[in-house]
Amino acid sequence: MNTFEHYLHLFFFSAYPYICMVVFLVGSLARFDRDQYTWKSDSSQMLRTGTLRWGSNLFHVGIIFLFFGHTVGLLTPHWMYEPFITPAQKQLLAIIAGGIAGFICFIGLSLLIHRRIFDPRIRLTSHRTDLAILIILWVQLTLGMITLPYSLEHKDGSVMLVLSDWAQRVLTFRVGAAEGLIPLAWPYKIHLVLGMTIFLLFPFSRLVHVWSGFATLFYVLRPQQLVRSRRLNLPAGHDRPHPL
Repeated sequence: MNTFEHYLHLFFFSAYPYICMVVFLVGSLARFDRDQYTWKSDSSQMLRTGTLRWGSNLFHVGIIFLFFGHTVGLLTPHWMYEPFITPAQKQLLAIIAGGIAGFICFIGLSLLIHRRIFDPRIRLTSHRTDLAILIILWVQLTLGMITLPYSLEHKDGSVMLVLSDWAQRVLTFRVGAAEGLIPLAWPYKIHLVLGMTIFLLFPFSRLVHVWSGFATLFYVLRPQQLVRSRRLNLPAGHDRPHPL
């Protein structure tokens, strides 16, 4: 790795994560504060339902599993799961479960993209950013699937430990996060950079409606609302108003 590649590597895996996190959080807050009417996913269900139902359900099931799988897999410290499962077993579990979820998500996302490109009515009513973010997610998903054979070449779980160490160092603001990623194959690095870029684009796309999904969890868990009847104390001889 020459000097330019080294500095580029340091930028993408040391500074770029924090740029993406700041834009992700501040941008989402600013959009909610200034453009709440755009805080939606712009559903095209009325134009064609069949393909949307299959594509949307498969995509959301797969992407939710992948999101929480990546979050738990990358951010769980090694000492927390070491008594129950080895790094090699955890990596194999991630490959199998992630591969199945990725395949389901890939089918759903492909259906959604095909629907937006080849259906004339939906194509005319779609924003360019809608199609662009779907294509970016499709490329990111494809890169994730490409990494699976590379992970199988390291059955000792070393790759998973390197990726987890990088993510945990970034999240806890510790130095030396990027150095451990230098030996990794190119699909891992591009997958990481594009994944961070999705967080960078998040506030400016339809993906902001994901926040609403998390908000519904707090709505379901809210305390029950108490409703009490209110009796009217009317003077004697005064007829009660007849309900309309």
